[in-house]
Amino acid sequence: MSVQKDPSGRRSIQVEVEVKGTPEEVWAAIATGPGVSSWFVPTRMEERNGGEIVSNFGPGMDSPATIVAWDAPRRFVAEGDLGMPGTPKVATEWTVEARAGGKCVVRVVHSLFASTDDWDNQLNGLEQGWPAYFRILRMYLEHFKGMPCSTMQLVGFSGESDAKAWEKAGGELGLIHLREGQPWSAPAGFPRTTGVVDALGKGSHKSTMLLRLDSPAPGTAYVGAFACGGMVMVCLSVYLYGENGKTAIARDEPAWQKWMSERFPMPQSG
Repeated sequence: MSVQKDPSGRRSIQVEVEVKGTPEEVWAAIATGPGVSSWFVPTRMEERNGGEIVSNFGPGMDSPATIVAWDAPRRFVAEGDLGMPGTPKVATEWTVEARAGGKCVVRVVHSLFASTDDWDNQLNGLEQGWPAYFRILRMYLEHFKGMPCSTMQLVGFSGESDAKAWEKAGGELGLIHLREGQPWSAPAGFPRTTGVVDALGKGSHKSTMLLRLDSPAPGTAYVGAFACGGMVMVCLSVYLYGENGKTAIARDEPAWQKWMSERFPMPQSG
């Protein structure tokens, strides 16, 4: 896992995952707004060459990109930036390759041109961040494909290290000492939520955890703390599938938002 560097100055990272589904089914999950929103972040997408993609990572954190190549259901390329003023343009290529047994390989390649190593850490961060979301994508296609998805995306910030922020957030949620495969229930005072630990974060995302949920509705949750723009972002992303998920999000989100806002308030502008 490292940045690949070409003599031309192109620097790139590549991440892939094998998932269940036909190319058309997988394409619908990675190349439409509703599909991407069912496993990543809320996303709007104009499904055509020249169309716009806008991914929302939290309040005031929209990430726009422009589609520069579109070949459904096999490949598309979008160009944007790394999310901060002055950063170089990044090309993101998505491909779907059919495999035997009703499976496909989804591959994402981020690349940019630079004469220095200044942006390598950001590329490495992208590389280490995708595996958790790709696990959500895999679970979505295997168990919830085509089902309506209701999401809850909460973010806050901490002036402490990611380890300290995770100790605080994970400690209050009863997650700190859990290992893969262990059951979890939200502590008293939180909305009733139960599930099983699916995966622990690694690398720059080691202070994160992925949960498979069985209540208040079937789904997944991604929770953790990691460096972002010179601070530490604390996130809680919940994906609930089926009709009961919409009701559960509407009922429980205010309580979860209150907890996030009190423990990890958003920075004050100005």
